[in-house]
Amino acid sequence: MYVMEVIAVANQKGGCGKTTTVCNLSAYLAVKGKKILLIDIDPQGSSTTHYGIDKWHLENTMYDALMGDLSLQNLAMPTMISGLNIAPTNNQLSKAERELVNRPGRESALKRKLNDLDDYDYVIIDTPPNLGYLTLNALVACNTILVPVQVEFFALEGLAMLMDMIDIVTDELGHEMKRKYLLTMYDARTNPSKDIAERIRKRFGEEVFRAVIPRNIRLADAPSYGQPICLTDPESTGAKAYAELADEVIG
Repeated sequence: MYVMEVIAVANQKGGCGKTTTVCNLSAYLAVKGKKILLIDIDPQGSSTTHYGIDKWHLENTMYDALMGDLSLQNLAMPTMISGLNIAPTNNQLSKAERELVNRPGRESALKRKLNDLDDYDYVIIDTPPNLGYLTLNALVACNTILVPVQVEFFALEGLAMLMDMIDIVTDELGHEMKRKYLLTMYDARTNPSKDIAERIRKRFGEEVFRAVIPRNIRLADAPSYGQPICLTDPESTGAKAYAELADEVIG
């Protein structure tokens, strides 16, 4: 039986490595032979820009797919990574937050669109840094929520609202998903980073990926080249960490 894994990458806290994770995990899954669709439903369009796409001159975007008749199959564009397509977006999608409010089945618009896909191994969704209807749509559509957690003092406090939203999706909408946590911005040189990482692992146990994403200037620079880290600096510590993450996801 064909099974497509849908992973929503979400955290309402900005600067936690959400889009970096979406773009580089997608790339390494494709490098490892998987067929990937990256869906950008963050109106900022950072994933779209990360792949060198001019988001201001797109004929169609995720707004047309989510709010109209356009299929994801017809929206998807190839990237420079073989096997990786992207459904791009721009700030026009911000209108969808308002327009979804009065729509029947407003929380499952994205899930309905995914039902037409049948040739991808993984769908990776980049969500906005808030808990509005676009993020809710991603949670309802996914099998797994991947939460990037910046290794810093306030990281755990910022997760409370997201956890509440996941509980609502599970309890009130009857949709269960796996929960996975990814440690990001880790600095092995500092004791606070080590202590906080240990606390997160103690709290979430096996739900935390073994792979840890380091604070790495090469990862930060990659979007300026319009490419993922596997093309700009595959030998960097950041690249190796995302390759390890992809192995874990596949495993």
